[in-house]
Amino acid sequence: MIYLLLTVLLNVVISALLKIFPRYKIDALQAIVANYWVCVITGSVFIGHFPINTQGAQQVWFPWALLMGLGFISIFNLLAYSTKVDGITTTTIANKLSLVIPVLFSAILYNEHIGIYKVIGIVLAFPAVYYTSRVKDENKQAQNLYIAALLFVCSGLLDTLVKFVEIHFLPAADVQAIYLIYTFAAAGSIGIVLISILVAMKKIELHWRNLIIGVILGIPNYFSIYFLVRLLNSNYLQSSAAIPVNNIAILVVTTLMAILFFREKVTVQRVIGLILSVLAILLIAMGDMHGRSI
Repeated sequence: MIYLLLTVLLNVVISALLKIFPRYKIDALQAIVANYWVCVITGSVFIGHFPINTQGAQQVWFPWALLMGLGFISIFNLLAYSTKVDGITTTTIANKLSLVIPVLFSAILYNEHIGIYKVIGIVLAFPAVYYTSRVKDENKQAQNLYIAALLFVCSGLLDTLVKFVEIHFLPAADVQAIYLIYTFAAAGSIGIVLISILVAMKKIELHWRNLIIGVILGIPNYFSIYFLVRLLNSNYLQSSAAIPVNNIAILVVTTLMAILFFREKVTVQRVIGLILSVLAILLIAMGDMHGRSI
């Protein structure tokens, strides 16, 4: 139970930090890059040594770490932008509902069972993202829907890649931990290159506040992943139930936080979208448990 609570709490903290970026004029890219290097340091402390060396580049999973690092930093910046433009609720729903994409790919690539519950859940995910992305200003409606849809697809594809690499290249837990640190380092390195180019072009200026926020962001970001892994490896919930329960809890708590502390508008469309989101995740979970029992 404690791992579930901590995972939910840390995800809410991350959403809140992304929400305040515009208020304090935080450059998202600089903060996110700092965040990934904090994740590298935190992960190294946890495994007891700094695993990055020349031998790592010879590992079969190294190219996948680079690719995933690119995905990490791209989607994290998209999360920050979506939170700024669309709000916490829409961003969280689009991100968490993306689990339908690895479900589809699992059925195609690994012949995993997909029944009527999963099919209905997958179908419900699309109107859920649509309804939560609707805004009253018609001039912004298409843009907001596009951002949420892009986040939905990209997050789902990244999750699919994570599962693919885990199945084919990461057989042991210690290898997974090292691989994750390499992925964070790849994301951070790509970010440094981008920042260097933008600074040279005089598009941005470096500022200490971005570094501070990045450090603050990096700690909950690392441990949100760490405690999710602990939750999946615990006996509290089966994996087929743990991820959906975790996502639903994050959706509900994050939405309440957005309404109470950030005064995000409660519209009929977003309420419908939230309800559809919860139903979609529940149905996918039911389909997974049913598939395991037959």
